[in-house]
Formats: sequence, structure tokens, C-alpha cells
Amino acid sequence: MDVLRFLTAGSVDDGKSTLIGRLLYDTRSLASDQIEALERSAQQRGTRQLDFSLLTDGLIAEREQGITIDVAYRYFSTSRRKFIIADSPGHEQYTRNMVTAASVADVTVLLVDATRVGDRPADGTVDLLPQTRRHAAVAALLDLEHPIVAVNKMDGLGWDEGRFRRIETACVALAASLGTTRPIVIPVSALEGDNVVDRGTSSPWYRGPTLLEALESIRLAHVETGEAPRLSVQFVTKDRDDGARVYLCRAEAGRLSVGDTVRVDPGGRTATVRKLWRAGRPVDATSAGEPVAVSLDREVDVSRGDWLLAADAAEPTRELAADLCWLDTEQPSPARRYWLRIGTRFLPAKLRDVQDRLNLETLRREPATALEANTIGRAQFVLGQPAAAQPFTRAHQGGRFVLIDAFTRRTVAAGLVRST
Repeated sequence: MDVLRFLTAGSVDDGKSTLIGRLLYDTRSLASDQIEALERSAQQRGTRQLDFSLLTDGLIAEREQGITIDVAYRYFSTSRRKFIIADSPGHEQYTRNMVTAASVADVTVLLVDATRVGDRPADGTVDLLPQTRRHAAVAALLDLEHPIVAVNKMDGLGWDEGRFRRIETACVALAASLGTTRPIVIPVSALEGDNVVDRGTSSPWYRGPTLLEALESIRLAHVETGEAPRLSVQFVTKDRDDGARVYLCRAEAGRLSVGDTVRVDPGGRTATVRKLWRAGRPVDATSAGEPVAVSLDREVDVSRGDWLLAADAAEPTRELAADLCWLDTEQPSPARRYWLRIGTRFLPAKLRDVQDRLNLETLRREPATALEANTIGRAQFVLGQPAAAQPFTRAHQGGRFVLIDAFTRRTVAAGLVRST
């Protein structure tokens, strides 16, 4: 049974935490004591309506303010697959937390509060909230597959089909402008449960899947199957039989077989694959997405953070262009020192320049020389060491990084390599 990691995103008060709680409750994934706690809370508030947001808002500050601040992870499963949910905060100042959750997600469920979407009387269209657009842009930046939009609080509009269709049109247009796949748009009520797990009776005009049905039917294509093998080294140990060094890796791309020649990055040394193990058993080959143990035919200097590449792989680079989601209050500067973490490697990096930024209102790129907090732009870097960085479109793990200020130690940006 495979695992789907999905992220709930959107503006504040769109109902993300309530939606997750409803998913857990209606799939019978809650323990009896959790249900009892929800019932006690409802009694104290003098209502029979359960507050599902309490299941994810675990920080004291979250409960006091009624908002999500940290990223909350929850788990559940059905007969078809297992799920890991990340509930991200909606406030603009916590966009960095949303980026953190999105960096390890497969799918985004973007929530839109149907009661807060603005009208454009001139052309009859609707206007999505700025933070909704920002989260959609971050999801597009991270190239998350199969976008889903849950148009929440439809019960507050009497399940008005015309209103839903206008919101659906706006969401499809937003995805098209960001260059992403056409989203699945679902009318839901997280509070009442309609079209979340079970199909409600309030929207007979809607013929599409429920949210759970959409999540169960998604077929992921994120495992990279390019011809050239690419393995990130996670740990180094020894073969219990002959004492030879064994490298515990994750196969990020391609297919590696016993007898193949690999090149170590950094360093450029080459060796031949002597043995491969998967789940402790010898195998002749391994595929992308799998953990694998590798033994080579000769001793080479390989450490955690290194890469095992095809012998004819492109040479490491010291320069790269990247899309950034800037997270820090201090703007990027060529005068500051940064660490670029890609995979498990930390590389000294210097900003060459900022080239442009994404206008979240028009969704067009505009010339820029600086980036403010929670903005998205493109910049160029020079690395202090050669690295086997790859464009994100070709190698997700080799093309995704975070940028750390060398002085403050703060994570200042999340980025994707666009070219080297």
C-alpha cells in the first residue's frame, strides 16, 4: 500500500484544520479519547457541533488565537492507501512554515472560503484572496503534482452552484497562469462533512469525486526514472561478511545495476558497483525512489552528503539560477555569506544578483533587484564548491534546496534549481 503526502494550504480561516479533523473523524481514524475530548469541548461551549480544528491546533498560542502557526502532521489510512497530512498555517507571516510542509508533499489541497471570495462586477468573475494566490504560487514553484481545490463553506452560500462555478473558473485560470495542471475543484463543507469523505445531499448538481475519492485515485509520477542513475549517500557502514565499505543511499533517479560504473561527487573518482542490497537482501538492480545499500569494487572516499552518479554524468557546476521563496525579513545581499543545503550537503554560496520577482496580483514576472519576506523571485548564485546540482524539472531531489544565512543561521529561502 503506497503513501500519499498531501498539504492543506490557503488563506487564514479558510477551514484547513477543520477539514483535516473531518477527514480523520469520518474515516474513523480517531481514538476514542480524542472523540471524547471533542465532545467535552463542545459541551463546555454549549453546542453539539464538534470543533475538529482542535485535533491539529496543538500549540497553546494556536488555541488562544484560533489560528494555525506550526505545521501539524496527521496520519490515516483507508483500504486503498495510507496518507500523511500536513496542515500549514494561512497567515502571511507564517508562509515559511507552509513552504517547509510543501517541500516534502506530493499533492496540495488548496482551500478557498466560498464566503470570502470577492466579486468583479465588471466581468462577472471572482477575485481570490492574496494568500490563496500566494500558496498556489508556492505549490507551483515546488512543482507539486495533481492540485486539488476544496471550495469550503458552501453551506454558508446555500450550495449556490452558480457561485461555485465562478470560483471554479477562477481557480482553473489561476492554475493556468502559474503553468500548473488543471486542478480538481470540489465543493465541500468541512463543518458538515459534505463531499469530504461521504457525498452530501446538498449538491446534487455536483458529479465529481469527493475529496477522499480524489486523494485515493491520484497516481503519482514523482519518482524520477531518467536514464542516468543518481543516488544520494545517507550513511556509511561496513559489510559484515568481508568488511568492505557499504553506502546506504536513496536512488533519486534512474536504474543502477551490479557492474555499472559510478562517479562520486564531489571528487570525480570512479568505481564499479560490486554488490547491491535492498531491505537487507542482495539484488541485481535498483530503481528510482528506493533505498539501497551499495558496495563498490575498490575503496574510495565517500561520505554522507555525497552523490553516486553515472560515470558520464554532467560535470559539477559552481553556478546556478534558481527560483526562491524568500522567507527572511532581511533582503538577500551579495555581501552576505550563505550556505546552500542540497540533499545532505552544505555548500558555501554567494548571491550574484536577483533577476526578477513574481507579482502575485498579475502572476507575471517583473524586474527586481531585491526580495522581501514571503515573495517569490529568481536569482543567480555562485557556489564555493562544485556540486552536481540538477534542474528541478529533471531531478527533484538534486534540484531542491534551502538557503541558510551563515551568520544568523536562519533559513532565509527555499529554492528550486532552474538551470546550471
